[in-house]
Amino acid sequence: MRGVTRALVVPVWRTLPWPALAAAAVLGLLVASVPALTGAEPAPWQTLVLLRGVALIGGLGLAFLLDDPARHLTTPVPVRRPLRQALRVALVAPFAALWWTAVLQVAPAASRPPAGDLTLEAAAVGVLALAGAATAIRLTDEARPGPAVVAVLLTAAVAAPLLTPEGWALFVPAEDPRWPRAHDRWAVLLAALAAAWAVCGPEPVGRRRGRG
Repeated sequence: MRGVTRALVVPVWRTLPWPALAAAAVLGLLVASVPALTGAEPAPWQTLVLLRGVALIGGLGLAFLLDDPARHLTTPVPVRRPLRQALRVALVAPFAALWWTAVLQVAPAASRPPAGDLTLEAAAVGVLALAGAATAIRLTDEARPGPAVVAVLLTAAVAAPLLTPEGWALFVPAEDPRWPRAHDRWAVLLAALAAAWAVCGPEPVGRRRGRG
């Protein structure tokens, strides 16, 4: 299996949606750099909103990560889909970590909320994008679910702050006493999304047999 995985690295690398990922990375860095470029000194809540917006931009880029134009050709191969998806994520993860580190560095340090908690939020948004793409792939024959997942993410970004129950508040300012509890909930949400992605990873047995 290790030999097969190594053999897949180059083909998978070539099929990654680099233009979408690069566009999201550049746009996110530009947005995070606005205060430094303009000389502004934003309030803590403004920096928080800015960084949450950048995390969303990163999630929009990751929504395209599982797009695979050759999906219907690779379904019958002996390498299962979860491994192929995990390889895609593993190839992009170091770049995503470096990008987020750069985002935190260029953001205003004086008004920046706790970096660890913000990273937890960004990770949840990214895994939401991956779970959404995996769900679309499992439930449909779509080879490029990215655009649909982007639409879902944008809708969720607007609706979630409005529809989240008060007792389960997630989008609170850093000075709010509910901040630690909110990030406990972010951690639960991240785990639930990761589990959903794992469940949706395998190809359905009936569909796999039909294509075979």
